[in-house]
Amino acid sequence: MLEVRRLRLLRELSGRGTIAEVAEALHLSPSSISQQLSQLEREVGVPLLRKTGRRLELTPAAAVLVEHTERILSELEEAESAAVGLSGEASGTLRIAVFQSAAVAFMPRLLAELATAHPRLRVTMSQREPEEGLRETAAHEFDLVIAEQYPHHAAPRHPSLDRVPLTTDSLHLAVPVDGAAFAGVESIEQAGGLPWVMEPQGAASRHWAEQLCRQAGFEPDVRFETDDLQAHVALIESGNAVAVLPDLMLVPRRPRARLIELPGRPRRSVFTSVRRSSTGTPAVRACRSVLAEVFPTTVELT
Repeated sequence: MLEVRRLRLLRELSGRGTIAEVAEALHLSPSSISQQLSQLEREVGVPLLRKTGRRLELTPAAAVLVEHTERILSELEEAESAAVGLSGEASGTLRIAVFQSAAVAFMPRLLAELATAHPRLRVTMSQREPEEGLRETAAHEFDLVIAEQYPHHAAPRHPSLDRVPLTTDSLHLAVPVDGAAFAGVESIEQAGGLPWVMEPQGAASRHWAEQLCRQAGFEPDVRFETDDLQAHVALIESGNAVAVLPDLMLVPRRPRARLIELPGRPRRSVFTSVRRSSTGTPAVRACRSVLAEVFPTTVELT
């Protein structure tokens, strides 16, 4: 009989590519993982791994095992959900991944209301970029992810995850209120010669903002890069840059900035995803119920 623990290590390796990455993710030693995978290979009786440069490549037999492991883990989670669901009480630990502006705007209230309504539920929260949070939720590292997607920039789809809409969020050009260089700016087209702050390359928000500028007829002068949107606000308020800000960043505190409508009044969408095998657990149902109360259907400036 094959051990699920060893099968899961093989599955992790298929997604990460190196034993070192698996060890870091699971907080195990590389030697321990190598020993477990070698033992699994002996139990199966056929080669499961072959070296390709510095990485390990799965053999066709290993790929078959990984495919079955996905189904096994889903069935185990469904069995656990069914057993826990009999009590109807949200308890245990719920691991949430969330992007920054949602964390700043509504997570404190969500955590407080969950603690009051479900005192036996322990909730942990980690900030993740949407792509990373979705991938890690599919890999069982989180139980629920709050993610975003920008107009015409769909977030990655994972077959094992569902997707439930939460809210939509307006996007505005934010310009400093002081400084001669910013005084006459009333549209995105007039922001061409100004310094910009954006998230690092690779972020969907960065790609979307760059496309917005190019459609307006210019290449943005990105002088500042940070994935911390609170730093974006600070750079705008201090007169150092302009940026595209989502309205969720304006919920805790309206920044000292001029907010300018963008062409077409674009909105990003916010949604939650969980593994389909865990949708019926009391913890997931409780969290989604409170999220629906905490997040308005649309986020608008007041």
